[in-house]
Amino acid sequence: MSKSGHDFSVGDHVVYPAHGVGQVQGIEVQEVAGLKLEVYVITFDHEKMTLRVPTAKARASGLRALAETNVVTQALTTLKGRARVKRTMWSRRAQEYEAKINSGDLISIAEVVRDLHRAENQPEQSYSERQLYESALDRMAREVAAIERIDRDAAIGILNKSLIKAVAA
Repeated sequence: MSKSGHDFSVGDHVVYPAHGVGQVQGIEVQEVAGLKLEVYVITFDHEKMTLRVPTAKARASGLRALAETNVVTQALTTLKGRARVKRTMWSRRAQEYEAKINSGDLISIAEVVRDLHRAENQPEQSYSERQLYESALDRMAREVAAIERIDRDAAIGILNKSLIKAVAA
């Protein structure tokens, strides 16, 4: 908890489950139907979007701080693991992957990246597999980038190193 009594302060990078990494731009009081409501104003540059999340409901909505180092390490280790692909229909798996990506949980997102990653010598992905893979990879890279204070491309490089080792193993 910060000194102001808020979980997050202006300038903090945060993760919102459905949108990934954003930055707290301010804490405002808005009046909604005659009630005063305090909100975090969070911008997501990559989506060119601003979200207002009530401070009292921030935790319940899944808003969280960037992952701790040990979680990042665990996520990178997850990338090195063997892909676990269930033999269920694609539509069911796609829903599960989508849910993992939107959970905001870095380990779950890493599982999607791992399971949908294709090496050069592997069969092509379908368009929808590729979309989910790109979405999970992007979400994971943005969080790693914010934590390591590097850009997204450098973060993708780190993730790819873990993925390539996994294929070579």
